[in-house]
Amino acid sequence: MNVIDIENLTKYYGKSRGIIDINLKVKQGEIFGFIGPNGAGKSTTIRTLLNFIFPTKGKATVLGWDVVKDSKLIKREIGYLPSEVNYYEDMKVNELFKYSASFYKIDCSERIKELVDIFEIDINKRIDSLSLGNKKKIGIAQALLHEPKLLILDEPTSGLDPLMQKNFFEVIKKENDKGITIFFSSHNLNEVQRLCNRVAIIKEGKILKVEEIEKIRGNQLKKVKLIFKNNIDAENFSLPEIINSNNENGFYEFIFNGDVNGIVKELSKYELENLWMEEPTLEEAFMQYYTREENK
Repeated sequence: MNVIDIENLTKYYGKSRGIIDINLKVKQGEIFGFIGPNGAGKSTTIRTLLNFIFPTKGKATVLGWDVVKDSKLIKREIGYLPSEVNYYEDMKVNELFKYSASFYKIDCSERIKELVDIFEIDINKRIDSLSLGNKKKIGIAQALLHEPKLLILDEPTSGLDPLMQKNFFEVIKKENDKGITIFFSSHNLNEVQRLCNRVAIIKEGKILKVEEIEKIRGNQLKKVKLIFKNNIDAENFSLPEIINSNNENGFYEFIFNGDVNGIVKELSKYELENLWMEEPTLEEAFMQYYTREENK
């Protein structure tokens, strides 16, 4: 079953681009990453799924329901954390949690106690006295308190300190183990690499690629570092499969996109002092999709 199913979803703000012909399917039970730089269209896609804004064209379903016609049903079954959290400032934290729980018409008291303990939340403080990081912790707990079927997270760790980020990752994995589907938007690729099974790469409102994390990292791409004994060799060395090379004082570094046997054969013609070859990080692999798109 596809928990999220998007077909040709497009949103324009007047003449300004939001998203263009987005097609995306998120399977039940997976942790799905939605990655791209700020302004790429991540939040616009999410806000359209939540019916906060209306699509210009296209359609989408969440949990099998139409995002426009069945918005009320969808909101009962999902948890959502926006990139920037805002609350009624004069409320206390415990009042906010009770108010939030009232929308779901279930007893969330034990769940609230559990989340308060995990995220070290002082429920007696007023919202207006809290730091950005503490407000973000409250937002995460609020998204989880009714044990949703789908969790939508937009830049969830911004403002969290490293220890609380660790707690957050542990909670998300536990929730996923229970069967909750997680749609996770971020420009922090280390987070995505740590959490997600598959990712969609978005740029300027368009999906560039949907792929499993390991395939993005390992799909023929190799990170290569060389030290030539002769600087002239470093200057002369070249292969068409080399991407984003950098040569400085005989230290030559690049991403290689091709058959590894080809580079081994070519390197046998040169004298080397050292050689390193490894899989690129997700960030390095991710940037290749952007580079290729820009060069089209």
